Amino acid sequence: MKIAESQYGSDKEGLVFGYRFAPGEAGRPLPSEEAVEWLVSGSGLPDAFAWLHFNLANTASERWLQQHLSLPEGFYRSLHEEPGSSRIELDRLRTAVRQGEAFRSPGELLAHLMRDQADVLVQIVRESTVRVNALEDRLLASRVGSSRKDLGALRRVLVRLQRLLAPEPAALFRLLSRPPAWLGAEDVRDLRDAAEESSAAVTDSGVLVERVKLLQEELAALIAEQNSRSLFILTIVTVLALPINIIAGLFGMNVGGVPLAAHPAGFWVVVAMVAAFTGVAGYLAFRKWSD
Repeated sequence: MKIAESQYGSDKEGLVFGYRFAPGEAGRPLPSEEAVEWLVSGSGLPDAFAWLHFNLANTASERWLQQHLSLPEGFYRSLHEEPGSSRIELDRLRTAVRQGEAFRSPGELLAHLMRDQADVLVQIVRESTVRVNALEDRLLASRVGSSRKDLGALRRVLVRLQRLLAPEPAALFRLLSRPPAWLGAEDVRDLRDAAEESSAAVTDSGVLVERVKLLQEELAALIAEQNSRSLFILTIVTVLALPINIIAGLFGMNVGGVPLAAHPAGFWVVVAMVAAFTGVAGYLAFRKWSD
């Protein structure tokens, strides 16, 4: 029985999509068969380049890259490592290519991709800011039931994004300090602008993380204050009930010589004693409450 090979949303070579670009022209689709021919024979244009997006879940992708491209060994080793960078935003860039946007060089294409990623991060930060504002209002209203869980989840997401995205602008700035020969002056400028946008977005996310952290600390202090208040109220109730419990225990002993047992107003004398002791204890407790 013949078993069909899964291609994971790509063609048999592992290519999800490909585009070729020429100066002043929109990107044209480039299938894997034509990509091989284009790499072997060239396009005839010195500034032409291609964008090939492979799916590494298809095992044929790495085999195709090794057969048709001269890439450093470190690149292939990185394919088998756990990814430590963020998922880049491909959909917006692919939509721009489909709509006919032209790119003069790979540097400009990369800069466009980084700006799209920065825009996504800015949108996440804006939506998170709206959520933080709502949680802060609920916190000021002393409604801490769901705020604690929501703040924790929001902080985890922002910290994870910041940890993944922060190294990218720094690495790009280091690259642009000594740009390679294949990057032109305009490419360096576009990449530097994109790196600055990404860096600003990462900084904004860091500021929001610090704001969430302060809200968490304020929430923890509020919860601790409420717990302390509840414990103090319980202590006051215990203190107020202490005199009547002691006197009731003493006068309830089934032994001879209980005072006021034969006195006609003994009950009211005991009630007055309990009320006096309770009043003194309540005064001392509520004075402590006021302090």
